Order: sequence, then C-alpha cells, then structure tokens
Amino acid sequence: MFPIGDDNSDRTIVPVVNYALIGLNLLVFVILQQLGGNDAFTYAFSLVPREIVTGIDLTTPVVLRDQAGRVLGEIPQYATPVSVYFNFLSSMFMHGSIAHIAGNMLFLWVFGDNIENLLGHFRYAAFYILCGLGAAAAQIAMDSDSVIPMLGASGAISGVLGGYVLLFPRRAVRAIVFNFLTTVPAFVAIGIWIGYQLLLGFLTPSGVGGVAYAAHIGGFAVGIATIWIFAYGKQAPSKRLY
Repeated sequence: MFPIGDDNSDRTIVPVVNYALIGLNLLVFVILQQLGGNDAFTYAFSLVPREIVTGIDLTTPVVLRDQAGRVLGEIPQYATPVSVYFNFLSSMFMHGSIAHIAGNMLFLWVFGDNIENLLGHFRYAAFYILCGLGAAAAQIAMDSDSVIPMLGASGAISGVLGGYVLLFPRRAVRAIVFNFLTTVPAFVAIGIWIGYQLLLGFLTPSGVGGVAYAAHIGGFAVGIATIWIFAYGKQAPSKRLY
C-alpha cells in the first residue's frame, strides 16, 4: 500500500509541526548524515539495543558469528559523544537511504497533518515523540542483545497511522494498492499496511538486520493506545468522507 494523498478539506490550521518534522528529518539526512555517507555520525547516533540494555557504549566493531563460529559479518560501532539513551531521540530523525527517507516522509506528509489539525501543535508533537519512543522500546524488547543499529522515523509514523485509523477510519485515501491507483477508506489502506507488517514481523527471525518490524508494530500499538488521551476534549469530524 503506497499512499499519495488524502482528503484535507476540513483542515483549519497550518500543520507547522508536521512540516518541521519533515524538514528536520531531511536536514539531518542531507547535512549531518551526508545522504547516508557519514558513517561516523550515523553509527554514533543510531540506537543499539545492547547499549540500551547494558548502558555500555560500544566503540569497536562487533564481529557476528554463526553457531559454528564462522564469521558472518562485522557491525561498525562508533563512540556516542553523549549518553547512549539520547539515541532514543536522535535515531528517530535519521535514515539509511534516500528510498528510506522518501517513503517515510511521504507517509508523514499524507497522514500527519490531519492529526495535528485535530490535536493542535503541542499535543501532536508530544504524541509523535511518544510513539517513536514506544516503537524503539518494542524493538529492543524483541531483540535486546542485538548490536544492529536502529534508525528511522518509521516507528513514530506507525504511531501516527494508528492514531489516524481510529480518528478518521473512513477518510478517503488515494493510494496505489496492488499496482492499482484507487481511493479507499483509511481503515482499508492502513489495514493492508499493518497486516503486511504483522506478516513480515512473524516471518523475520530476531537478530536479522533490515526492517525493524517490531518497531513498526510497537509504534502502531502505542498510537492506537494513546490517541484518545491526546485527543481528549477534541471532536473528530463526524461526517463520512468516503
């Protein structure tokens, strides 16, 4: 499921926080990560589960071996100039590739503004950060001994999707679904997405690098669980937009 837009006809405020989040992610990737080429910065400020669990900053490469002792590869590690726990926050604004950040920012652009419009700027910012922290915690809980660095806004954005599907379940979403351009209710578009995450999360063994599906599922769950707290006193549109 690849969203390209949704119905913003009832938006009444400029989503400055959403724009700022997108801008900050882009600035970090382009300037500090140097389009993914600055390994020293990227590895130093990524979130490493073993560092969080032990509180010890890994500063030398870690060799991965299989059960027979054969070398599988080497994971670079760089000293973190601040506390390793700061990386809960810093890792949320870094990405591994142009495709990674492009996909994440598209999802945030499509879905984030509607939630900010309902919650307001401050509540939306707090909701976003909480979802990102919850997503990271879920990934660490799933594979606490991992030395594979975690980075990306996917967990926080997953929380935005969780909040969106509860607040705007029938909002019209324009999306490419199974190679077809169509308009579907939000619960269909996001339902396909979370179903895909659950499937791949189940099929992907722990300790394997790549996509952090546990973080996606964890962030989505935090969004589902907390959105009504942040939306307290707010009224979601009652009209059906699809």
